[in-house]
Amino acid sequence: MIENDVFKALGDPTRRAIFEKLAGGAMNGSALRDGMAISQPAMSQHMSVLRAARLVREERQGRFVVYEVDPEGLALILGWLQKYRSYWPGRVEALRNMLKDMDQ
Repeated sequence: MIENDVFKALGDPTRRAIFEKLAGGAMNGSALRDGMAISQPAMSQHMSVLRAARLVREERQGRFVVYEVDPEGLALILGWLQKYRSYWPGRVEALRNMLKDMDQ
């Protein structure tokens, strides 16, 4: 299931940091590594996981590969969250009422 890939990919702090950098705009691998203590092979592995989860896409521009956030992966996350959106308000209200009853 692709949602599992998305959450697994974002479960790693380094991949979250990479994803957050890309949320600011497209960049190549060298620019992504700036300010991060990460080797080029490790960056390639992280990018592979992010691409497999459809969170990042790449485009070759000359001899460089430019990475950017893939909206398809974000849509998957949003779709998963939408399933639970209606659940929480009722649960929070029930908890609020229970705590109110306990105070009385």
